[in-house]
Amino acid sequence: MGDVVLTELNVGAVQPVCTADLVRLREGAGYGFRFHRNRKGATQGLWKSLKSAFLPEGFPNSVTPDYVHFQTWDTLQGLSTYIRSMLSTQALLGGIGVGETKATVVGATFQWFLRDFTGMLGGILFTLVQGSNLDSNAKQWRLAADLLNDMGMLMDLVSPLFPGSFLPILCIGSIARSITGVASGATRAALTQHFALRQNAADISAKEGSQETAATMVGMLFGIVVARITAGNSLAIWITFLTLTAFHMYANYRAVRSLCLTSLNRNRAELLLEAFTSSGKVLSPSEVASRENVLPQISRLSPLRLLRRSSCWTVYFGSRISSLKPHAGWDSFIRMLIQRYGKDTYLVAAEGRTIHIILHQNSSNIDCLRAYVHALYLRKVLERNQKTGGGGSVDSAEIECLTWMNSTYDRFENLLQASGWAINRIYISAGEWRADWPQQNSRLYS
Repeated sequence: MGDVVLTELNVGAVQPVCTADLVRLREGAGYGFRFHRNRKGATQGLWKSLKSAFLPEGFPNSVTPDYVHFQTWDTLQGLSTYIRSMLSTQALLGGIGVGETKATVVGATFQWFLRDFTGMLGGILFTLVQGSNLDSNAKQWRLAADLLNDMGMLMDLVSPLFPGSFLPILCIGSIARSITGVASGATRAALTQHFALRQNAADISAKEGSQETAATMVGMLFGIVVARITAGNSLAIWITFLTLTAFHMYANYRAVRSLCLTSLNRNRAELLLEAFTSSGKVLSPSEVASRENVLPQISRLSPLRLLRRSSCWTVYFGSRISSLKPHAGWDSFIRMLIQRYGKDTYLVAAEGRTIHIILHQNSSNIDCLRAYVHALYLRKVLERNQKTGGGGSVDSAEIECLTWMNSTYDRFENLLQASGWAINRIYISAGEWRADWPQQNSRLYS
């Protein structure tokens, strides 16, 4: 019997850590193992253990391809934030009165308390107004959060220059940073779900915490050095702060731009439909990522106004059916809608310059996508009729849209899936209003 080589492997290592040869010990004593440690493999094992503290298990196969690019720029922007925080905190403490003999502990405590209180209140109000809109516009709110953080730090740095308005400026900065915390945390959860390919969102979140801790430690060290160098020199402080702020904004833009999300929101759905109706093809997630807007736009970030652009037609998703005011009377209006849409789980009604989408109480995410594409295509038909001057009634435009939906939409949805889009992850804020109506077995127009 020849020698048998048995290799012991670390499943995460490229090189074997240990090998063992099955050899004859001596005449009549049987067989035994002779172990050999692979030092190169052991070194790589140690390196892997170090990486496991900062990278998700199974990296890079357990995360999306855009993970590394995003985390690199996100770490760099974090470093600049921690360095700037040293400068802003130093100015803030000076404004409160730290180091001055006339300053009292009670006065400083009261100002700090009021600063934190207004910040907490601002965070609650922001969540009330925009909480349901953060998932659908994760990129825009991620960038908006960092811009608000820059504004908060700027307020801290400016506040000592205006002693008479020190407290109001301080509170404004606190509110800005509080909104940053809410928006950044919420969008981070959405992005973590995007990165996770193996249901490993918790692992990715934990490793990001380690990355942020390490970046904080490095940023604090650099921040101390920068604070000591610029101490007492206002010009140097401002030049350093503004330079780091400019880099912070650039790094955040690069980080957000590198994201290649496969979920569908109103902006991505609009880009996909425009490309499909013009060329018959569906754009890939990477093609849409290079085209979609990532800069914060207040009108587009509104939770109620889903579509506001140069078009005079506005789309409202999840409208209350009681808010409509039909000219023909409720009975004939409802009968027309139910007859027209048959067994669909949504109704579309154009009233004035508004396209209303009324959702059935049993509508799913897939139904929401179909309803939104329906409204977008109806708007496209109405705009075309308006531009060409051909006129045509709204009713004829709705019938044309129904014909297109029944003949073409299924192919559009299949192409979305084939191109890598997650059509079950629809982030289009639809509010809480639903309706119920008897559904027919077939559509009127098919």
